[in-house]
Amino acid sequence: MRRRYSNGAQEDAGIDMTPMLDIVFIMLIFFIVTTSFIKEAGIDVNRPTANSAQVVKKGNIMIAVSDTGAVWIDKRRVEVGAVRANVERLKAENPEGAVVIQADKESKSGIVVEVMDQVRLAGVYSISISAKEQ
Repeated sequence: MRRRYSNGAQEDAGIDMTPMLDIVFIMLIFFIVTTSFIKEAGIDVNRPTANSAQVVKKGNIMIAVSDTGAVWIDKRRVEVGAVRANVERLKAENPEGAVVIQADKESKSGIVVEVMDQVRLAGVYSISISAKEQ
């Protein structure tokens, strides 16, 4: 008579999910690291058009000036006098970033000049005015 030896436990016939979870987490980390985050000023402005408009690809500090003269940075309305402190804070986070001012075509040039002056006082000399391509 032949005896079969059995340890009493049945083998688990399931699929090991550990390698798949490792791959999913590696892909998640890859996408988080390679994603470029777009900063917005906080409002949509009706930008003027220009023949010489160019696309700037590096990370920027966005400032919006509405047609009523309101200034927006990081989706918050700020006073013109507070632009300098906000730009200094954002510049510390992104030292390579330039400032892009999105001024509505109906905004007053005096407000835009005051904003540019505050940006320069914050130590940023790379300032661009946003325009739509024609």
